[in-house]
Amino acid sequence: MNTEIEGKLFKILPVQTGDGKFGKWVKQEFIIETFGEYPKKVCFSAWGDKSDDLKNLIEGDKITISFNPESREYNGKWFTDLRIWKITKGEAGSAKSSFNAPPPFNENDIPPEDEEDLPF
Repeated sequence: MNTEIEGKLFKILPVQTGDGKFGKWVKQEFIIETFGEYPKKVCFSAWGDKSDDLKNLIEGDKITISFNPESREYNGKWFTDLRIWKITKGEAGSAKSSFNAPPPFNENDIPPEDEEDLPF
């Protein structure tokens, strides 16, 4: 199952490393805050070279995350991991805030008519 979510990068947690049966592993978790009337904070994990994608981001960046949710059982308890496979950095500000509308029209903007300037 592939899922996508948009939010603001809230916090990047420290890198975690270790040795497993398949060699060394690297994991970095980060928190985003979702948009909407009731924003939620959600923790995601970036494994392996995906943790390098976080180096180009700073807290407050608008990002879109593609991820796979996965749960596993350990000693009768269930744990859920939201593993990212793609991070896309959004624009700095929304389209509405970056649009510069022209100033409102004012009657003083019309130059006065001068009959002597007419070519005929």
